[in-house]
Amino acid sequence: MADNLPTLPSPPSEKEAMFYYSGLPSGPRLVARTGTTPWKEPTGPEAYRKLKELGPVGNHPLCEVWGDGLALKVHDLLDTMKVKWTSIDVVRIKDVEESFAPVILWIGVLPASLSGEDGVVVASKCRELLVESGITDVDVEIRESVVTRWAAPKFPTSTYSFDSTVDVREPLTTTLGLPICAQSTPCADGTGGFFIAEGVNTKRLLLVTARHVIFPPDKNENKHFEHKNDSQPRHNVTLFGDAAFNKYLESIKAEIGGKVADKDVSTHWATPESRVLGHVILSPPINVGIDSSGEGYTEDWAVIEIDASKVDASNFDGNAIDLGTRIPVYEFARMMHPNPRNAPSFEYPGDRLLRLKGTIPDEEMRHPTALDQNDEPCLVVIKRGITTGLTVGHANNICSYARNYDNDNAKISKEWAILPQDCKSGAFADKGDSGSVIVDALGRIGGLLTSGAGATPSADVTYATPISFLLKRMQDNALHIDAV
Repeated sequence: MADNLPTLPSPPSEKEAMFYYSGLPSGPRLVARTGTTPWKEPTGPEAYRKLKELGPVGNHPLCEVWGDGLALKVHDLLDTMKVKWTSIDVVRIKDVEESFAPVILWIGVLPASLSGEDGVVVASKCRELLVESGITDVDVEIRESVVTRWAAPKFPTSTYSFDSTVDVREPLTTTLGLPICAQSTPCADGTGGFFIAEGVNTKRLLLVTARHVIFPPDKNENKHFEHKNDSQPRHNVTLFGDAAFNKYLESIKAEIGGKVADKDVSTHWATPESRVLGHVILSPPINVGIDSSGEGYTEDWAVIEIDASKVDASNFDGNAIDLGTRIPVYEFARMMHPNPRNAPSFEYPGDRLLRLKGTIPDEEMRHPTALDQNDEPCLVVIKRGITTGLTVGHANNICSYARNYDNDNAKISKEWAILPQDCKSGAFADKGDSGSVIVDALGRIGGLLTSGAGATPSADVTYATPISFLLKRMQDNALHIDAV
């Protein structure tokens, strides 16, 4: 592949390949890069590796041309060169101690599928495409990475912060971030996203989540599911899978030392039948490319009707995320308001419940109105999932692309990318967080978490489907809804 080409960058050494991305959640392996700044191996008895962190693009000319054909040209080039790519992101990557963060075209490939020698050829060709489009200050980096889909009595009411059981009881309240699974596949856990209602003609309460959480692809056929009447068998959804419930019991014992709450939970919620939350009423097959370009967002959603015996007006808080007590109030407020130039948009709720209202417009996703600590446009978002709990991240303002290899049939989907807040915060999401709703400081819904890209189960980049796409697809499937 490297014959008859001009002088190319050298492939990374083994140590550079292993340690170049130190600091990122999954620590992916570097395959190749077009940047010419030498990587310096730490030396000396107190040597330490430089840590890197990711950031959203913000203002950059690439944002204007990326969606106007340049992204598709990159896809075509990689396919022509027979690269087994898994993800394409545009992000800022910088050393933690530095203030400047260059924009990088960041390409993920299947592990062990591309050598360093071939990788520098691919990266250089991709950079030529950027230059041809007038983008001269963006380098290309290729790393190994895979995209992964991360799969009773009434609930107690929410507890106050001074209650010692607050954090262990939170999964049994009606606040968002419910740990759920299909009763038929208790080993595949995920997260309940957000509640919706069908308008004025019905009192049904519905919950939205990712389809692969309750129809695991390795256990179910990817077919349209719709429950129209009671004569059809139900596809039940429970609170917790078996292993997750046992883990939850252990956490209660560790936190509160076998108090009454432990006895209550083990008595009333021990069997899958007692934990049935509701049943699926609608879920189209997982699909991608649902627009005129053939590269639309991922369709991976399901709607669950909640049993009235579990949730009613006496214990339902509406769509609200419990901010918990793990992150101190002052620290959380700082995360949500990173720049004093921003207009005040977040006030920590006295009852810890961030109530959801409205949606983030697509235009604001592309052109955020707030600034980060470096005065770059930035949209701060949060989610609460069953694996990583409450996390804060930065939404990217330029779309990513994921390539899923299902039975050797590669399919490309557009993704809304969420990045970790910094190198200390860890991954924004992990396996089990699929289905979580992603919201901003105002409580506006941005999207539904579906997958992530990384070299390990931890994700360097989290992917979500925007709420505008989800609502349109629900309407296309004759579901007329309002957010609760």
